[in-house]
Amino acid sequence: MASSIFNFLLTFLALSNLVFLSQSQATSAPFKPDGLALPVFKDSATGLHITNITKRTPQQSIPLLIDLNGKFLWLNCEKNYLSSTYLAPFCHSTQCSRFGSHSCNKCFSTTPRPGCHNNTCAVTTTNPLTSQTATSEVAQDSLSIQSITQSGSNFGPFVTIRHFLFACSPSSLLQGPFPNNIQGVAGLAHGSVSLPIQLASHFGFPRQFSLCLPSSSQKNGAIYFGTSGLNGTHTGNLTYTPIIIGSQGEYFIPVRSIRVNNRPVPLNHSSLISTRTRNFGGGMISTTAPYTALEHNIFTTFTQFFANQSSGVSQVNPISPFGLCFNSSNSSSTNVPNIDFVMQNKNVTWTIVGTNSVVEARPGVSCLAFVDGGQNPKAPIVIGVYQLEDNFVEFDLVRSRLGVSSSLLSRNTSCSNFNFTSKSSFVNEME
Repeated sequence: MASSIFNFLLTFLALSNLVFLSQSQATSAPFKPDGLALPVFKDSATGLHITNITKRTPQQSIPLLIDLNGKFLWLNCEKNYLSSTYLAPFCHSTQCSRFGSHSCNKCFSTTPRPGCHNNTCAVTTTNPLTSQTATSEVAQDSLSIQSITQSGSNFGPFVTIRHFLFACSPSSLLQGPFPNNIQGVAGLAHGSVSLPIQLASHFGFPRQFSLCLPSSSQKNGAIYFGTSGLNGTHTGNLTYTPIIIGSQGEYFIPVRSIRVNNRPVPLNHSSLISTRTRNFGGGMISTTAPYTALEHNIFTTFTQFFANQSSGVSQVNPISPFGLCFNSSNSSSTNVPNIDFVMQNKNVTWTIVGTNSVVEARPGVSCLAFVDGGQNPKAPIVIGVYQLEDNFVEFDLVRSRLGVSSSLLSRNTSCSNFNFTSKSSFVNEME
């Protein structure tokens, strides 16, 4: 009898240990989210968009300008950059090669600090608003970002990458028309160390991200990584067109013609061709251009054609930087003719409605929200943020395609409906 009881106790203890071990292993396993999300805010003074990214140890929320065509994330490290987890990789290291850096940094300071170490990688960083450049230090530090769980149905806890690569830049690079308090730039271009590519690599996501830029400075929009959004953000189907990657990782789409009021603008097809896109069309998407810029000859023809299609509205003297303005006291954005960017064929269009094509320049005066890009722009068409707002735009880098919703306002929703306060806890760090 005693032997039976003893054997029972041994069996019970063994099973208990197995249960305890399995629970411990489950608890210590790294949390793997279904996607990631960043909040997006509109700066009312500049019309540009900002995101807050949590970095450093101890953690700090850092405001960064969103640059769709920026090659990587860079920060001002010259003042008050304090972090116990900061690391400057050695020159010629693997981290340097990922940046494409083949030169070494020299800093003539007796006290090393973030952005100022010897025998580290040197990389050139660019101010996207002024094109000013500076030599910066390749660096690593922790980065935390909010997760999405349950197949895109909920915001989850923050997850942390311990060794996120970025560039540590001098404060002089922040000169220019930046929003107040900006400390750097979040680069989303197609490149090995851009924000979406690093996140996809760390978490095993597909190389995919989506923008939903808010038109209001009172509420926030979102950037999604590895998922198509939260709770069916984009209502209905997206229109897809090929993405063409420029030499610096920029995103282009093949705009073949433009229609106003469903009538083709009389443009020479060759004027829409860009050598940067291997003669496949010249529409570059930008989050640092406040308004869509058109090459000078395209702009002249387009604005005249748009004016003819808006003959019932009286014109007034244009207000810089716009070339066509109207008396808006007897009109509204609802009776403005639609503009279509026609892509690979006549049935694939990005439709720009009145809320994205006309802006109030001053009380009683509305202007066509397109500007003259000059004789030699980066692309024949540079699609700016005013035309992107309240459009859900998906960058599917796996399939090399872009999906766009056109205006969400026509579907009784917008890019200002995201609540990032549901959860704020942090979980196990990801190496």
